[in-house]
Amino acid sequence: MIVEQIWTNNNFRNFNYLIACPETGEALAVDPLEFGQCLDVAKDKGWEITQILNTHHHKDHTGGNGGMVEATGARILASAKARDDIPDMDIGLDAGDVVKVGRTVELEAMDTPGHTMSHVCLLSRTDQPALICGDTLFNAGAGHCKGGGHPEPLYETFARQLATLPDDTLIYPGHDYIENNLDFTLDREPDNARAASLKEEVAGQDTNRAMVTTLALEKEVNTFFRLHSPTVIARLREAFPDLPDEPDEKTVFLKLRELRNDW
Repeated sequence: MIVEQIWTNNNFRNFNYLIACPETGEALAVDPLEFGQCLDVAKDKGWEITQILNTHHHKDHTGGNGGMVEATGARILASAKARDDIPDMDIGLDAGDVVKVGRTVELEAMDTPGHTMSHVCLLSRTDQPALICGDTLFNAGAGHCKGGGHPEPLYETFARQLATLPDDTLIYPGHDYIENNLDFTLDREPDNARAASLKEEVAGQDTNRAMVTTLALEKEVNTFFRLHSPTVIARLREAFPDLPDEPDEKTVFLKLRELRNDW
């Protein structure tokens, strides 16, 4: 399996993706807002785009569908729950469905509500898993819930699904927000030495060759995985004095998400 991360350099800081079968050259375009860039990359690589996967229905992820379909005839795949929100969707995916690309690529659909209630992530069936995570999980951050989502399902997605994936899972998010997210981590957990060192590593990075994190690294630097950190909890109590003495993970997550909305 080949994963080509495409930096769009647009105002939304989107990443688009092509996932290709090395044997057949067939490719899946993920959230190809900047479809022209995706087509150019596919042409340069000698790939044929036959499918489009929308992680969710927001326009900065579906806005390139029409142009891509017109150019390639590709089928549109998305969550089965998104049929009313994504025009001309061909295939609705449920949890556990497998998206095949060419002869060698298999991607398992995960039902990951929170950012929206019809969000899907893709997990590769490879020796080292790769997670195409749209706007659910960002490098060092979590998706907001202001565009039709809810924070409680987002917590469940993080706790019951993402946190249980193998630590070596590669993380491919829908946007480049890593520097700002690390700033939030360090605001919440100023003694997080790994987050501080990572911020130095990625400062001013070439987003055409952006760092690809792993879930293990996310668990070190992503506040939304660090729900037992004494520093995170102590800092939360400054903002929420009525926080219980020993808050549960869900409470910490929801309070962090609340703070991040206005940070």
